[in-house]
Amino acid sequence: MANVLIIDDDPTFRVLLAEHCSLLGHTAEVADSIEAGKLLLNRGSTDLVFLDVRLPDGNGLELLPFIQRLPSAPEVIIITGMGDADGAELAIKNGAWDYLQKPLSRQEIILHIRRALEYHDKKLLRASHVNLKRDEIVGKSKAISACLDQIAHCAGTDTGVLLTGETGTGKELFARAIHANSPRAAGPFVVVDCASLPEQLVESLIFGHVKGAFTGAGSDQKGLIELADGGTLFLDEAGELPLETQKSFLRVFQERVFRPVGKDREQKSNFRLVAATNRDLTERVRQDLFRSDLYFRLNAFSIHLPPLREREQDIEKLTMSFVFSICRQHRLPIKGVVPETLETLAAYPWPGNIRELKNTLEKAIIADPRDPVLYPIHLPPEIRLCRIRTIVAQKHPPPLAGISPHLADQEGLLETLPPLKEYRRILTNDIEKHYLQRLMRVSGGDMTKACTISGVSRSRLYDLLKNYALTSTAEYCPK
Repeated sequence: MANVLIIDDDPTFRVLLAEHCSLLGHTAEVADSIEAGKLLLNRGSTDLVFLDVRLPDGNGLELLPFIQRLPSAPEVIIITGMGDADGAELAIKNGAWDYLQKPLSRQEIILHIRRALEYHDKKLLRASHVNLKRDEIVGKSKAISACLDQIAHCAGTDTGVLLTGETGTGKELFARAIHANSPRAAGPFVVVDCASLPEQLVESLIFGHVKGAFTGAGSDQKGLIELADGGTLFLDEAGELPLETQKSFLRVFQERVFRPVGKDREQKSNFRLVAATNRDLTERVRQDLFRSDLYFRLNAFSIHLPPLREREQDIEKLTMSFVFSICRQHRLPIKGVVPETLETLAAYPWPGNIRELKNTLEKAIIADPRDPVLYPIHLPPEIRLCRIRTIVAQKHPPPLAGISPHLADQEGLLETLPPLKEYRRILTNDIEKHYLQRLMRVSGGDMTKACTISGVSRSRLYDLLKNYALTSTAEYCPK
């Protein structure tokens, strides 16, 4: 028996859905607004949510991020009386089971309930049996857990994987985790740093060469492709591959055959391909800087790694882990970390992500190795100032009415302040949403123009628009 929640402002449709759920042996609760739905979702474990788009207190799609963070990870079926292709795209990309348009027949409703709950049960069963090797991948935030779930889904196969995300998010760690949890774990893990391949020696390094193949080739040399036989070949910063090199790689990835320089016969190499990039490859394909056939070959299964600013709850665990490993590496006594230091680190946006956090902590520890405790004073000024600005903003908040009507309605916050982190999140989210709305108006819904103005990659901009349920760029286009 499953728990189903129906969030719809149409009482007749709510009753109809509830009756069908009961006939199938499931319990059904109903809500007529986003807020009422939130209360019920917080109160118990839900397996399936029917979510209307047009609700009295807002767009139902805005509830998707909230539902995704729930421990029970319920499936969501979006229902609407009006077709909206952009809304459907947003819903599906946010993990909705399906996007349905009213009216619905009895058979359709029953089929979707059964299919969604069947999938939900299998998903929970898989999660309970997976015991991933995740060395050095620290954190339990929703964002990082979703990435680990994706590793669990693909690790046991030979499917190629494309890891995307900003610089410093840990793409190589995830590539190694895919390898460690695969049947190839006992084989080699070979890294190709595409950003530093010397143009004149690419073929020799990748495919190997025989003695005398060129000046200086004094002996046979195995290439990286051959070294990866039986294991995993990791293409780091694949977006940096020159076009000519991309052509050379394509047949290797398709057929798993290569020819060492100076050799007259081809060889085979049985490797699994994992690639990583901080570039927007779809945009580079549009600009003719990356081959579309190679992109489709790399992108068989994709995992997007979240930036550290979206993993705030992981910062404490990451900090403690890095402090321990850095102290051990430099043969120093393990330092303690006071809460004020953790608060200071959590207030900073970390544009360089996990790599920047680790480097910052290493500098702070080495700067005063004898102090047994890491205090905020040990951190760089720009990081400390970020927290100070947050505190100042808390005591002297900006005029909320000038930011957005949403925050203007919450002026009661000034009398009963929430915790600092929550207050900062509210302000930051509202400012970010307000900026995105203005950005789309200024750009007229042109995504290329919007990326140029904001300095944000297309994939990141799409993610931000999804996060704030800005479902359609069309509404910003001139009429």
